[in-house]
Amino acid sequence: MKNNTMNTLYMVELALMTAIIFIMAFTPLGYFRTLGLSITFLTVPVAVGAIILGPKGGAVCGLVFGITSFIQCFASGAFGAMLLSINPAGTAFTCIVPRVLEGWLCGLIFRAAGKFTKNGSYFIASLACPLLNTLLFMSSLVLFFYNTEYIQGIADTLGASNPVVFVAAFVGVQGLIEAVVCFLIASAVSRTLAAALGQSRYAA
Repeated sequence: MKNNTMNTLYMVELALMTAIIFIMAFTPLGYFRTLGLSITFLTVPVAVGAIILGPKGGAVCGLVFGITSFIQCFASGAFGAMLLSINPAGTAFTCIVPRVLEGWLCGLIFRAAGKFTKNGSYFIASLACPLLNTLLFMSSLVLFFYNTEYIQGIADTLGASNPVVFVAAFVGVQGLIEAVVCFLIASAVSRTLAAALGQSRYAA
């Protein structure tokens, strides 16, 4: 009976996290867009989900993030639309798989860090999530699209002579802002929720 109750609570909390991601993804809450710059805040609920619900929950939250990102390639954003026109399968992989791994790895990092520092693990995982998002997404982008005419044009504009320089120049301020925002908000929210809900329930 207790296990059934715990499973129900877990599913309810996971459903709430995925609903938050969907809402943020399709409202101004999820992205800050300026000319030539798109900053995502969706790493925040993914990090919170990974911390509160464990690696599996984090992977599901990352999957939802990735699906919404792929959907937006059809609806808005010239960059995503261009990638989709070049390589639909590569675009789907780039949008979805790195985000699933991001959430899963964030949960594993939180669990591993918790063995050494209870409070510090929230900060470590909250910083790891946006960094993983940037690293994994850009790695996939380079893998599938770096040699295409479109990305080479962007690389030339940025003065990037190789993939490493391209990633650093392309991410730039955007990646820094995403990391700082997620670090501050996700760590505060996850610690508060963990205290209220009982983090230890999903430690396994």
